[in-house]
Amino acid sequence: MLEANLVFDLSVIIIVATFFAYLARILKQPLIPAYIIAGLVLGPIGLGVVRDLGLIKALSEIGIAFLLFIVGLEIDFKKLRSVSFVSLIGGTLQVILTFLFGYIISLFLGLSETVSIYAGLVVAFSSTMVVVKLLGDKGEIGTLHGRIILGILLMQDILVFFALAMMNSLTEVNYIFVGFSLLKLFSLFFIAFIASRYLLPGLFRFAAKSNELLFLLSITMCFLFAIFAYFLGFSIAIGAFIAGVGVANLPYSFDIIGKVVSLKDFFATIFFVSLGMQLVFISADMLKLLGIFLLIVVIFKPLLLLILSSLFGYEKRTSFLTAVSLGQVSEFSLILVGTGFYTLKHVSQEFFSLVVFMTIITITITSYLFKHEAAIYRILAGPLEIFRHLALYHRKMGYTARESKDRVVLFGCHRMGSIFLKTFSKAGKNTLVIDHDPDVIDHLIKEKVNCMYGDMDNSEVLRRIVWKNTELVVSAVQKFKSSVYLVEYVKSVNPKTSVFVTAKTVGEALDLYELGADYVILPHISAGELIASLLKKVIKSKKDLVRFRNDHIKHLLSLGELHY
Repeated sequence: MLEANLVFDLSVIIIVATFFAYLARILKQPLIPAYIIAGLVLGPIGLGVVRDLGLIKALSEIGIAFLLFIVGLEIDFKKLRSVSFVSLIGGTLQVILTFLFGYIISLFLGLSETVSIYAGLVVAFSSTMVVVKLLGDKGEIGTLHGRIILGILLMQDILVFFALAMMNSLTEVNYIFVGFSLLKLFSLFFIAFIASRYLLPGLFRFAAKSNELLFLLSITMCFLFAIFAYFLGFSIAIGAFIAGVGVANLPYSFDIIGKVVSLKDFFATIFFVSLGMQLVFISADMLKLLGIFLLIVVIFKPLLLLILSSLFGYEKRTSFLTAVSLGQVSEFSLILVGTGFYTLKHVSQEFFSLVVFMTIITITITSYLFKHEAAIYRILAGPLEIFRHLALYHRKMGYTARESKDRVVLFGCHRMGSIFLKTFSKAGKNTLVIDHDPDVIDHLIKEKVNCMYGDMDNSEVLRRIVWKNTELVVSAVQKFKSSVYLVEYVKSVNPKTSVFVTAKTVGEALDLYELGADYVILPHISAGELIASLLKKVIKSKKDLVRFRNDHIKHLLSLGELHY
């Protein structure tokens, strides 16, 4: 009977989630709110179709575990080293100051000291699951603001581990218990470190010979550390994250991500649907608290992050994108408060429902902010100028040679863009490269290539270009909305400038042509045309094949130097 109920509940969840996701895609809306709406429809305040919420919450926690396992796999500490200072100091300050603000406001509103501590913790942390998913969907994890966000989230995750370790001693501080909990946490990290150095390389080297065995071993590591964490008194998500960090340094990490990502998406969908199903009605007094806490999470926390990022010398767009991306409640807040309600009896059912409401609302707001962040930034660019003056020092994110009359502007120097750059250099064209990957900019600075950090939909970056000298603009970035903005901007300031942009689909290409693009690159079609041309030459004579082969190998090696 249990198996039948499980199959029925999962079937209904996936069918309804797919329906609302399909509707959201038609209406060009984010998917996460669609999943939450599906949960509302299925939950107690909706149709009440799914009744075994305990089982669904257990499955959703597996979704969190899989996502954090992949987050651990994707963490490149070498890349995070460049933002370690703002992550360590800024992330810690943000958590402490937001916690204190939430705690004091809660006491002022008449909540008990224990509940106020929970409230402070809830507003202090942001959602690794949601933010990493949205950054990944937009391909922005490797950007400067993406790295800062990931670094701050990593710092928050470490601090939330400490919070989870100290939960049992909230009513009465037991330093021995707290110390023992922290010792267990460090022991888990130490086991992962030793395993990644001495045990895992050999195991994964053998498993890599079989795709099926590699997949099973990866899942085994995730669940093995989840079990370790569970027996040590922590959430299984913490163990999964530590497992991911342990496996991240192996050469098979990207292959593992590709194999596990579908499972992650499946269980993550269940997680977001379960959020909607956990929603119940709350009293008018709790609604007032909800409004105040939402202001702290959506306004105070991003404003604090904006100030901290600006103080560390990051330009206002990077600071803005970092700040607005972290204005939500963490999935760990549900674990914290859920433990406080179900296990420790520290908080009431109504307070737990309040946190569920906050989580749903803030995650939904974040989804829309990510979707429209470029347009929002252009509106707020003027008022945000004040934050630029807070910088203790300004970071150099570009290189300008003496000859600054740029005849060609290239957006994106990743793979295809690097080929374009070589072509322009051989042709003797003065080229300005604009890219949002800090590693690319660092490499170009070393090569003394005119470059600037930024995006092609950033009006401030575009205003710094001398358009009257620009003959050609080429974008190798496959972002449709950004391409639309670039075409319209360039044609408005200098209609004589030729604009080449890149599209993913034929439909996007036709729309860009209609807007005035001079040429639209479709990589899959262009690649076919290039190979067809090469095949014609090989058929006529094989002498050129050796030269083409050697040039291709050299180019691939140059991409390797940039860690692509």
